[in-house]
Amino acid sequence: MPAERFDHFMARANALYYENCDPFTDFITAPELTQVFGEIIGAWAKIIWRMMGSPAGPILAEAGPGRGSLMSDALRAFPEAEPHFIETSGRLRAAQAKRVPNATWHEDLETLPARPLIMIANEFLDALPVRQFVRRDSGWVERYVENESYVELPAAPELREAPTGSVREINEAALSFCKRLAARGGLGLFIDYGPMRSQAGESVQAIKAGQYASPLTAPGTADITAHVDFEAIAAVTHSQGPIKQQQFLTRLGLFERTNLLAQNVPDRAHGLRMAAERLAAPEAMGSLFKVLFICPEGFPIAPGFE
Repeated sequence: MPAERFDHFMARANALYYENCDPFTDFITAPELTQVFGEIIGAWAKIIWRMMGSPAGPILAEAGPGRGSLMSDALRAFPEAEPHFIETSGRLRAAQAKRVPNATWHEDLETLPARPLIMIANEFLDALPVRQFVRRDSGWVERYVENESYVELPAAPELREAPTGSVREINEAALSFCKRLAARGGLGLFIDYGPMRSQAGESVQAIKAGQYASPLTAPGTADITAHVDFEAIAAVTHSQGPIKQQQFLTRLGLFERTNLLAQNVPDRAHGLRMAAERLAAPEAMGSLFKVLFICPEGFPIAPGFE
């Protein structure tokens, strides 16, 4: 196989991984930690719908919905919404159908009905493929993959000058998805990991069997991700945030809802409270994960972003 541009390699590898592997043996996401996460997101989405004027036929869509746990929990708080999933993996669609049997599935954003839309995406953008550029003495080069190794080919990206050896990642797929969502008037809540501001450096990593692995070895057997460039997304859309997940969830009542639920199910109380701490603690997910809300210009400040 000839050298393959890294973002094409990453897209192909992740498509194989999500179709053939169970990602939840390698990592756990917030909706799988506690039902409170999805319930809070659902309650938030219902408030956003009301802020939109409670239009008829609201769509609550989720991109990269995993097992469907977030949507299943969210619909308890927002039963007026019609659930839609953007998911390409047949394996994951089957798991989602068990939890949200009335959902409608899509390959991409374009086939969602032209109705009022609220998009939820938790740990979705990080799995979209990035291009990688490296500054060498001769100029910028782009990384390709050949025989499970990097090769570098000359490139002329619109990047600022940087010291030799500097790495820059550009996620064209994430930027395109967010711009297309905004162009159709959709609102979107994106929860993912990455810095507040754009940073140089390499962030691509792979997880296999719960351990870090080479992203180039045995494509399709590991989950490959990269940090989300929230600043770049905010520059091409109208948005609120990003803010830390800790701020967002605690402002929306993470601990109050957890304590109420813990009182009703005392046998699960300890696990629920530990999960809430993990979601909000700065040394855990609370600071690593950020929250960005894409919305039309003039939209009021959303709950959690005060």
